Amino acid sequence: MKSLIIYYSRRGENYLNGDIVNLEKGNAEIIVDYIKGFIDADTFQVETEEDYPESYMETIDIAKEEQEKNIYPEPKESLDDISKYDTIYIASPNWWGTLPMVLQRQLDKLDFTGKTVKTVITHEGSGLGNCMKDIKKLCKGADIKKGLEIKGSAVNDSKDRIKAWIEH
Repeated sequence: MKSLIIYYSRRGENYLNGDIVNLEKGNAEIIVDYIKGFIDADTFQVETEEDYPESYMETIDIAKEEQEKNIYPEPKESLDDISKYDTIYIASPNWWGTLPMVLQRQLDKLDFTGKTVKTVITHEGSGLGNCMKDIKKLCKGADIKKGLEIKGSAVNDSKDRIKAWIEH
């Protein structure tokens, strides 16, 4: 069984426990490292063609506008084929109740028929939001497993939860 982790993660300014802090590694990226510690998996990081601003506040304003206007930014690189994988892990922050629009664009391009999809979402209080509803729309034909939500401020202490989730 071959696995792939598709993820979006934001380094730099982030919202954590009510404060804006600078993260050397994004929360979803930390989770990807944990997953890779438990299973052998390839990874694909989704990034926007044009970088978001350094400012977290400016970035979330743009993210909100993208959602409101159905703007799906182009990914820097695009993944076109997941046929050699059985299980797809998706790791992402929850932005305004769902996945970042660039990640949605990437997922929508793929054929998930017959795949198992496991999703982990980071947040600072909004849980899974509509992420799982949107995953079901984007990953048609897949066996969508129960999503895991991890508060960004607790991501460094989430290794055991991630292991249990992978094994479940």
